[in-house]
Amino acid sequence: MCFSASANFVASGVLGAIGVATIVQVKHRRELLLGSVPCLFALHQFVEGFVWLGLEHKLPEVVAHDAAAAYVLYAQGIIPFLLPLSLMLIEPTIRRRRRMMGFVVLGGLLTLYILWGLIAYPLQTSMGMNGIVYLNQISTTTMVAVLYVIATCGALFFSGFRSLVVLGVVNLVGLVVVMLVRRLEFTSIWCFYAAVVSVILYFFFRGTRGVRPWEYFLKAKEAVSALRS
Repeated sequence: MCFSASANFVASGVLGAIGVATIVQVKHRRELLLGSVPCLFALHQFVEGFVWLGLEHKLPEVVAHDAAAAYVLYAQGIIPFLLPLSLMLIEPTIRRRRRMMGFVVLGGLLTLYILWGLIAYPLQTSMGMNGIVYLNQISTTTMVAVLYVIATCGALFFSGFRSLVVLGVVNLVGLVVVMLVRRLEFTSIWCFYAAVVSVILYFFFRGTRGVRPWEYFLKAKEAVSALRS
């Protein structure tokens, strides 16, 4: 299927509904950022719909440019930091959070570097065969692509929750396949894929809703006991 404005808008609506259902399952403030990811992806897909309409000359060119800038800002500039941070926040144990800290730092540095690249160099947007091609002199280099994969998927493999490890495997496979097959359309196709895959987050929150708050309580109690002893 070739992606289009209609595909983005439909995906946005479906993901928005799933995103609301996911947020309802959130039981602790530490889970709010990760629980919001499906909703953020829904908004992201909605924005790209306007990029399509602009490229098809159904909207003014300035709309396509601004929508593309917003889309790439989230896809390349925010996700590398947001995902590992949200995963670190929900981990009950200090040991696992420390293991994820490196990915948060990497994601933060990558975010700053990509943001600089998007500001310093122009963003070129065009229609590809199966998605939109977003080109920037900094954000579309091989080095950035490799670091992007590490930052966005790495922390998932250190999670204590099996569903999130599965999400990491699925996301990693999708990233590698899209990078090898559709490199120029990588940002557009992978973000659509990741948005759909983020449905796994709903089942994670629903399946662990009776466990997570209790784990936070137990680990906090253990930490307090360790400080007193």
